[in-house]
Order: sequence, then structure tokens, then C-alpha cells
Amino acid sequence: MRFEEFQEFRQRQLAASASLMDAAETNVYRALAALRPEPPAEADSVVYRCDLARAWLRRYELPQEWSRRAMVTRGVRHGLDVVFRWLGTEQARLWLPGDVYPVYFELARAAGLTPASYPTLPAPVLPVAPADDRPEYLLLANPSKPLGRYLSDAECDAVIAWLQQSPRRHLLLDCVYDLGAPFATGTTRLLETGRAVLLHSVTKGWLWPRSFGVALLGPEQSELAEAFRADPPSPEQLRLAERLLSEHADAPQQVAAELAARAERLFERLPAQVLAAVPAASRTSPGNYFFPVALPAQTLLREHGVLALPVGVFGESNWSGSVLTSLADAFGPTPAVVR
Repeated sequence: MRFEEFQEFRQRQLAASASLMDAAETNVYRALAALRPEPPAEADSVVYRCDLARAWLRRYELPQEWSRRAMVTRGVRHGLDVVFRWLGTEQARLWLPGDVYPVYFELARAAGLTPASYPTLPAPVLPVAPADDRPEYLLLANPSKPLGRYLSDAECDAVIAWLQQSPRRHLLLDCVYDLGAPFATGTTRLLETGRAVLLHSVTKGWLWPRSFGVALLGPEQSELAEAFRADPPSPEQLRLAERLLSEHADAPQQVAAELAARAERLFERLPAQVLAAVPAASRTSPGNYFFPVALPAQTLLREHGVLALPVGVFGESNWSGSVLTSLADAFGPTPAVVR
């Protein structure tokens, strides 16, 4: 069932039964709208990309000398669009997680690529195809949704081993769901290989999609850097980014705290059998609101009255489980009682 079809199904189910637990809301911007920082007032000030790149590096405790590799973007989707189009000119081989985000495939195909896929549910399984003479890129989300957790140490070891099998292999790291600073230890390890492009944005931490992000390139990707410099954000987007990074530096922590509180409310209401089927790593991952559960969505609905997301809404998957979210209004803050 595709995402749009599921949303129609979800609305019908909720309208038919007020007793259903809605654990299938996915719109984080609507759920957390009260935490979204206000945009800056109209101003004539000029904000430079190089200053934003250095500010972003400082925030994530990365070396300032990397500033020439920190390309300012309009978000992760824009960053991937630029990267994929460049990979198309390189005739590169591209591996995408098949059960994370269908837009990955849409962007890749629009860039003229024919991506292959690998599964992440119930755990990532890296591709085993041998390397050839083409550049080869593997896209990883860390943390990953709907897996709902960061890569483990063993999984990072496996990724590094995959890289070491060929000097033409590289990584694309989508870290948009990482609400912490600095980035997770696994992300740092993968960056240290010198063969990773890290993509990040203010989409989740500041709840401002498609406005500002950074693509941190590898040390030998000057041609890709030129492609980014030729397609910059607008002056308004740069001013927004400067305000978010300087005046609202604590927004990601606020978002993470609210998501943690919502997750606890979800767990409190889940039947014990369902909660036991959610991996502990997903339940304890900071800032997470996607929780894979080793039970089919039909079973959760029929036997437990819980409306969950079938994995098909995230892409192709052979896994029989489903995904819960903690974004519905029922898991939000309790309204104050007026006396």
C-alpha cells in the first residue's frame, strides 16, 4: 500500500472507530508546529554562505578547515538532487535503502540513474555485489527511519569493510534525523574514512523543510563542489538559516525533548504484547518517533485496535512487520484545564 492510499485508509478507519489508537501520523511539522521558530522579519542584511558553513561546522564540532567542503544547500532533498545529477555524469553505481524514503528513488531516476536497493528492516543488510570499475555510492540514513535508531558499532564496521573492498566506493550519509550535536559516533567514524558525503538540514531539528542545509563533501570532490556553488539558496533562505543557527540554537533539543515525551505516552498506552515487539534500540533512540514492530499492521488493527503504518508506505520490503509513530494528537501535551 502506497503512502497516499494508506492515508485514505487511515482516515476511513479513524472515522469509523473513535476507540482506535492512531499510531500512524507522520507529519512532524503539524504535530510540533508550536515549536517551529518564527522566520526573520524582512531585512536588507546580506548573509554569506561561507559564514553559514563555518557556523554549521562549529555547531557540530567539526574542523573549521573543512569550510571549503561544506556546501550550503536548500536541504537534504536539494543536496541529493545535486549529488545524483553529478553521479549521472560519472555513470556511477548507486545503492539506496529500499524501505526508507521513496523520494530517494524518484530523485535518482530523475537524474538518469538506475539505482539498486538494499533492505534496512528489521536490520540493514548491505549489498554483496562485487565492485567493478565504476564509482559506487551507498546511501545510508543515520539515524534511519523507519528503523528508528542509529547504526550499531558492528554495522559501522560492516560499512567500513564494504568501503575498503574498492577505492571507488563512497558513502552518502543522510543525517537529517540526528537532532544531537555533535553527530553520532558512528557518523563520525564514517566521515573519518574520507569517502563520505554528509547531508544535513534544518528540516527536522528546526522544523523548516526545504530551506537550508549543508552537504559536507569528501576531500577530493572539487567538481561536485562547483555543482553546489552554481545552485545556491536564495538570500531569504540564507537569512532564515542565520537566524535559526544563531537565535534558535536550542530548537533541536526542544524538538527532541517533546518527541521523547510523546514516545513515552505511546509506550504507556500500547498493549504489553505490542510494546515487547518494538526493539529496545528504537525505544531508547533520542528524538525518535518511528518504532518498527514485529507484527503485521493487519494484526495490530484487528487484535489490538492499533492503527500502524504498513512497511510498504516506505518502499519495497519483504519484512512482515509494521511501524508505529508517536505524532498523533493523543500523544501530545495534555491541554491545561481552565478553572
